[in-house]
Amino acid sequence: MLKRLCLTALLASLTYPSMSWANDSTASLATGGLVLLRNQDVSMQQEDLFISEKQVRVDYVFSNSAREDVESVVAFPMPDMRLDTQSMVSIPDPQSDNFFDFTVTADGQPIKPQLQQRAVAGGLDVTDILTGKGIAVSPFDSKVIAAINALDDSTKNEWMSRGLLVDSGELVDGKLSYAPAWILKATFWWSMKFPAGKEIRVSHRYTPSVGGFVAIRFDPLAKTPSAEDAAHARKYCRDRDFDQTVAKVLQKEAPNSYPFRESWISYVLTTAANWAGPIQKFKLTVDKGDPDDLISFCGTGVKKTGPTTFEMTATDFWPTEDLNILLLKRNKAP
Repeated sequence: MLKRLCLTALLASLTYPSMSWANDSTASLATGGLVLLRNQDVSMQQEDLFISEKQVRVDYVFSNSAREDVESVVAFPMPDMRLDTQSMVSIPDPQSDNFFDFTVTADGQPIKPQLQQRAVAGGLDVTDILTGKGIAVSPFDSKVIAAINALDDSTKNEWMSRGLLVDSGELVDGKLSYAPAWILKATFWWSMKFPAGKEIRVSHRYTPSVGGFVAIRFDPLAKTPSAEDAAHARKYCRDRDFDQTVAKVLQKEAPNSYPFRESWISYVLTTAANWAGPIQKFKLTVDKGDPDDLISFCGTGVKKTGPTTFEMTATDFWPTEDLNILLLKRNKAP
């Protein structure tokens, strides 16, 4: 388990207003690294992971210890996605099949991955049901809502009972409107050769899903934290110094104002367990973007390497926890 470590960035000025609660929230989606069907010959020699709000960059070195080449399918699984009419989900480009602008290269040569998209409702694959009616599998497709509501009443009732649809709570032209309720499971994949006794370098890039809230979702001034605050602190490894830094800002500000807003980035590290053995050399760099912002996440031996960057390195690294990053962004005066 990763040792808990919290990083606090000192604020240059404390001139903005105090904590206030609001309902505008955007959920983040956890994306991660490459997945290989478990193979005892292909190991991850090195992983260099960079995470910021704008981009995730991952550079790998893989090695095949076998006497023969290994042909395998490598996958980049996207998180399960559902169109939620009650809240927002942070998706960089929801109208594109490639939501996160995912790209991959092997030894510098670009690879064009295949995209598999399946729809699931009630634990069952309903892809063929949707495509049989000419409806896109992605619930984020701009034409899906209209196509659903153009179905005959019998089909809509059946789909409601099977969990494909949900009542949107709105009336359109005097009729009840429906929204998609199925889960989109999408995976980029490609076939790849790992040469016998050789190393191969694989890189991928994508735009992360960054969640957010218009204020902060914890009370650093509370003498006895609520269960929700305690869970928040554990998830992001907030420590006393971090909370005290936030509290100093809040105590100097006027009521009903917003000195900070939260942002969250999640990354699935545990997929590395599918490769043979631990990651021999692991490096994580996190860039918070603005020197005045605060950042907190869990790690071991994390060091500040620049005005906005933090770095962690490890050898024989076998991640047992995924990475969750908390950013407190300063709401600066116009």
